[in-house]
Amino acid sequence: MSFTRGTSLGVLLVAGAGSRFLSGTHKLLAPLNGAPVVSYALSSMVSAGFGACIAITGSVALEGLLGDVTEVHNDAWETGQRSSVVTAIDFARSHGFTSIVIGLGDQPFIPTQAWQLVEEADSPIALATYDGVRGNPVKLTSDVWDLFIAIDADPDVGARTLIHLHPELVREVACKGNSADIDTTEDLSKWI
Repeated sequence: MSFTRGTSLGVLLVAGAGSRFLSGTHKLLAPLNGAPVVSYALSSMVSAGFGACIAITGSVALEGLLGDVTEVHNDAWETGQRSSVVTAIDFARSHGFTSIVIGLGDQPFIPTQAWQLVEEADSPIALATYDGVRGNPVKLTSDVWDLFIAIDADPDVGARTLIHLHPELVREVACKGNSADIDTTEDLSKWI
């Protein structure tokens, strides 16, 4: 693997089981306007121009969908989203990245520009807002990685606890788009 060192790493979290999506298909693979739900998030992240992009996988196989995105398997995916963020931090450290910009695979309506604006924000922690509501993606620079790892928090809250404990490090970035996620078949039916 060859990466541009000292840059931001795009990270898509796609490890969860999607247990609230009651269908024979995993929610990330469910069709949305002719393509799997996850393909929209992947495309937006890749188009943002990061030094590299990774997908933190776990419960579902995404063969054939990742393209040039590097798959990084989270062996502890069942413990929750926090373990996927730690997996991303470990990968970023070992490959010389200075920040990670994290999005979710079940949020197909986050545009490329949101990824770019969050990445460009001059702050240790940056997060997108949509009409004033906080959402994804979220940037964590290497300055806060140890803070994140040290927090004893609910394993399924991702970076929210870090953001709550250190508001002085956070910059909100107003973005266009929609941070709706696809957790249930009812969520999906709203967009078909």
